[in-house]
Amino acid sequence: MPEVPAAPDMTTQPRPVYVIGAGPGGLAAAAALRARGVRAVVVEKSDGVGASWRGHYDRLRLHTTRRLSALPGLAIPRRFGRWVSRDDVVRYLEGYAEFHELELVTGVEVTRVERAAEGDGWTLHASGGRVLTAGAVVVATGYNHTPAVPEWPGRDGYSGRLLHAADYRNPRPYAGQDVLVVGAGNTGAEISADLAAGGAARVRLAVRTAPHIVRRSTAGWPAQRTGILVRRLPVRLVDRLGALVARVSVPDLSAQGLPRPATGLYSRVNEGAIPVQDVGLIDAVRRGAVEPVAAVDSFDGAEVVLADGSRIAPDTVIAATGYRRALEGLVGHLGVLDARGRPRALGARTPAEAPGLYFTGFSSPISGMFREMARDAEKIARTVAREQRRTA
Repeated sequence: MPEVPAAPDMTTQPRPVYVIGAGPGGLAAAAALRARGVRAVVVEKSDGVGASWRGHYDRLRLHTTRRLSALPGLAIPRRFGRWVSRDDVVRYLEGYAEFHELELVTGVEVTRVERAAEGDGWTLHASGGRVLTAGAVVVATGYNHTPAVPEWPGRDGYSGRLLHAADYRNPRPYAGQDVLVVGAGNTGAEISADLAAGGAARVRLAVRTAPHIVRRSTAGWPAQRTGILVRRLPVRLVDRLGALVARVSVPDLSAQGLPRPATGLYSRVNEGAIPVQDVGLIDAVRRGAVEPVAAVDSFDGAEVVLADGSRIAPDTVIAATGYRRALEGLVGHLGVLDARGRPRALGARTPAEAPGLYFTGFSSPISGMFREMARDAEKIARTVAREQRRTA
């Protein structure tokens, strides 16, 4: 068991840094701040750490390696294996908060962040009428915050079952059913493969734009390491390299309805589309257990109308259609979000109009989200500690 670091004296800091959210990004930021002698208080609306991870589907594992996914100051135990399961991620986060002796307040939701009246620091409004005063704020409420289901025409009149992927846990309730999964990102791809292996009678995957599919690991070399190596290279070069690797390692599934993408891998990453790591989709599509179909256009009673004009009547539709950051109520009035509701500054950079307000965990880099949140945490902590010294 690693030695627990000695707690620095933070009793002279009446205005702590408040970290909103007790997921990996928030915990990492709090631990890095604490290591630099900066008092950080984590406020979490649920009753424990890692709330979003607890709610993911059963078979989920980190798509990044254990060694490259550790947060600052504590390695992920080797017994969790190379690809860490959902439950072990939760165990690690619980142990992380305990190991670093983090100040954690659960069951309290911060609803609005405002500039302090005197212009120095921040005022946080929270549930129960609480008003908190902060020297700085780190927003870490999560990339996957609020499930988003498109407003398809006729959706509300659909007589089958429609749910978001956030409500999917395992294939048992869908045994013997005809299921349509909408969205060919990592979540949709994995749920489709899970359903096909778990007894669903028929599984179709609605695809709007053909995804880039990469092997999670090739000859022991994880895709994450490649993502780390190429992320600073020119986009066109990475696009060409990605196309070459795909031709060698990923079979052409055009005959099965899943053609190779028309645009480059890194070009798509810059548009927000992360490559799909294969954890069973390729084999499922090749043997016909998962059938790619056109995107959903609308609903009509018991039928789903697809973009190519065809109609199908699945028992269940699972919308793997992503999430909203849902930051508008919290910080939207500060002018720090772009037109799509995403923070305009990430990591140690703060918006010019909101110094002392930091955001972490709001991107999905090919180098691995846990890794980048860990790097963000260290950078934020250095910046905050330096600012505190400057103003002391």
